[in-house]
Amino acid sequence: MLRRFASDREGSVLVETLIAVPVVTVLTVGVLEFGNIFWQRQLVQTGVRDAARYWSRCRPTTVEFAATCSVDIARNIAFYGNPAGTGALRLPNWNSTDDLQIVPAQDAFPSPPQPDDIVTVTGQLTHVSSPMFGLLGIDPITFTYTHSERYIGW
Repeated sequence: MLRRFASDREGSVLVETLIAVPVVTVLTVGVLEFGNIFWQRQLVQTGVRDAARYWSRCRPTTVEFAATCSVDIARNIAFYGNPAGTGALRLPNWNSTDDLQIVPAQDAFPSPPQPDDIVTVTGQLTHVSSPMFGLLGIDPITFTYTHSERYIGW
């Protein structure tokens, strides 16, 4: 009976499939999940850079000029990609004022700008992962991106 069992090949494809499919599935979901993480990080980087670029070019209010720059516009540029804050968010779960920090505040802008005046914008996002991460016991991933530009005004 043992010889007949060892020489029988009828169930070998089923056994190989039962071993290979879970491994391939986990690898595929992992590649897709990490690709999604990198994509979301790229969108946060783009939003933070856009907000820093806008904020570093905001001209301070003077006797001749009334500034129209605001933190809300910088946040709209970061979160929505436009100053009006219309349309879809860059990322569905990235729109909290706590997720974007802008330093310095508008009243701290010097006039005229000095070469060492720096505007720093920091954005953070907690990645909402797939259920696969939860099954594996992996905690949510929070990533932070900081971008600094020299303040030049307009």
